[in-house]
Amino acid sequence: MSIKPPFTDVDIKTQDEGFYKDNSLPIALISKSIMVALVLWALVFPANANGMLGSLNSRLLETFNQFYIVVVGFFFFFLLIIAILPKTGARVMGLPGQKPEFSTFSWFAMMFGAGLGVGLMVFATAEPLGLWGSNPVVVAGDVTGNTPEALQSGYRYTFLHYGFHAWAIYVVTGLSLAYYAYTRDMPLTIRSALTPLLGKYVNGFAGHVVDVLGVVATILGVSVTIGFGVSQFIDGVYAITGMEWMMHLTDGEPPVPSKVGLVAGLMVIMGLSIISAVSGVGRGIKYLSNLNLIMSVILLLTFMIFGSFVFAMSTYGSAFIDYIIHFLSMSFGAWGPQSAAEFASALPETARPVASELFAGATNAWGAWGGSDGFETFRSGLEGAAADLDEAVLMAAYEAGNPGRQFGWQSGWTTFYWAWWIAFSPFVGLFLARISKGRTVREFIVGCVFAPALVCFAWMTILGATAIDLELTGGANGEIIGASNTAKLFVTLAQMIEGGLLNALTIMCVVLIMTFLITSADSGILVMNTIMSGGSQETGIKHRIIWGLILTAVIGTLILAAGENNPMDALRNAMIIGALPFTMVMGLMCIALAKALWRDGKREKLGLLQNPSGTPAE
Repeated sequence: MSIKPPFTDVDIKTQDEGFYKDNSLPIALISKSIMVALVLWALVFPANANGMLGSLNSRLLETFNQFYIVVVGFFFFFLLIIAILPKTGARVMGLPGQKPEFSTFSWFAMMFGAGLGVGLMVFATAEPLGLWGSNPVVVAGDVTGNTPEALQSGYRYTFLHYGFHAWAIYVVTGLSLAYYAYTRDMPLTIRSALTPLLGKYVNGFAGHVVDVLGVVATILGVSVTIGFGVSQFIDGVYAITGMEWMMHLTDGEPPVPSKVGLVAGLMVIMGLSIISAVSGVGRGIKYLSNLNLIMSVILLLTFMIFGSFVFAMSTYGSAFIDYIIHFLSMSFGAWGPQSAAEFASALPETARPVASELFAGATNAWGAWGGSDGFETFRSGLEGAAADLDEAVLMAAYEAGNPGRQFGWQSGWTTFYWAWWIAFSPFVGLFLARISKGRTVREFIVGCVFAPALVCFAWMTILGATAIDLELTGGANGEIIGASNTAKLFVTLAQMIEGGLLNALTIMCVVLIMTFLITSADSGILVMNTIMSGGSQETGIKHRIIWGLILTAVIGTLILAAGENNPMDALRNAMIIGALPFTMVMGLMCIALAKALWRDGKREKLGLLQNPSGTPAE
């Protein structure tokens, strides 16, 4: 039996001289053109850009929400299967006999650092509290939000959003990059992962498109991360200084960072990131990461000592079991939009004449937010003939709208997370690939999917459950729930401790957020330059500066384009839209990797795999 040799001759042509020396001109120009066009659009026509992005995002979610949910479920089970299979799981990402580059302890330490980033600082308290108030079980009307009965389902979806699925997204990209780079000595860039499918065409326009999609997804994913992080940074500075000019203050509403505050914070963070790139301070990222780890441990110990540690650990155990029980249904339980005709057909006969009056309220996923009774909110909003229907008919009408509410919730929450992780996967995947040379496929999957997810669960439970316990026992009196998402961490700290210790910890958290933001921006810029340079890890300072300025402009203009009360909306919408094409690329990565592993198995049986001195096989 004859097996064709694999295609490994990836040749990304770079410029020999000039401004774009050692960079691919097509990738650089197309990527920058897309980003500059987005910036100019948001700057010159802010209202149009915000409206168009929101409208396009809504239409895409109506069509692709189920695709996002199912494909992420597929990513996890694809990785699980190749890890379990003896032959594929044991394959080394490197030449035969090659040992891991880092010790297991160092490897896990770096994985831990990757898991504790800006997202966990922002959402450690906000995510569990938000899902405690609204999740699919609450939306269905089975329990009331912000009650003890809603705790289990709230953590079920917290674990979903920060658990095995999230890390599986990263590992699909990381494993694909690592496998081809270390077994075939191919460039550490996105197009290499599709060589089993595209062959020589990766060296042409198709390869450029794949890499451009990786750059666009990365810059939008990093933009959302930095946007949320800057918002929390401003909340922290406000908690320390009380400077009102950086906040949007409205009577009866929690204070939130204003556009002026967000842009000012963005300039500080990105300015420091660009200075780091120019001065070479970025080479000290290892020491900065160690500092981040130390401060993260101090914050965690604070919650363990002063918070509700016993309650948190009991919640961790019960929530993890519940998460595993519902794992399969959450992986593939995708909802599509409910049409008015579908809603009307499910109504009792007496309610059909007023179906149009009932539809909006019955399908509103956010009517049961924050502990309110969704049915009561629905009923109180009715007028005229619809309000005169008896309670049993109205309850049936509310139940008829459940599919619409489930779609609205899933597309607005879970799909946002999947798009965020997908957009961030070129960045995190490249990081995971770089530290995993010499590991087996099974080690990589177990170490990069399960280990960091368990750390995320602990972080979310210890911080989040403390905040929930403070609300349940009445000590917080709704202050944590009422705070903005990015301020919830600081409000929780203020409920736990006071005085000099509170001030010291608040300052430490602000420093921790700032260093996380700087390292995230630096690393994102490095990934974009790595892709543009055809996989080179040494990139020019001038291009780092340019991408730093572009990243700053993208975040700043989209913040300015959004509404004052929801400054992150335009960024979120742009990121979900930009992540969709790369989701399809990741699906192709899985097919390509399955083909490569299968053909490797065939070569191994035929004795065709090369020895360490030869060229590794596909």
